Amino acid sequence: MAKTTPIEFINQVQAERKKITWPTWKETWMTGLMVVIMTTILALFFLGVDSFFNAVVSALLKLAQ
Repeated sequence: MAKTTPIEFINQVQAERKKITWPTWKETWMTGLMVVIMTTILALFFLGVDSFFNAVVSALLKLAQ
């Protein structure tokens, strides 16, 4: 395997950096909004599941007394 000199490495990094396409501000904002919405939906879902299981366990514990 051939060794790369520091100058060649820097040139390769710059060539790869030029290939990067950054998202627009609108794409970034929309993605962030979708993350917030999905996180809220999942939090509400898991709150409901946790509350359901809490009620079931509480009912079973009351029966055991």
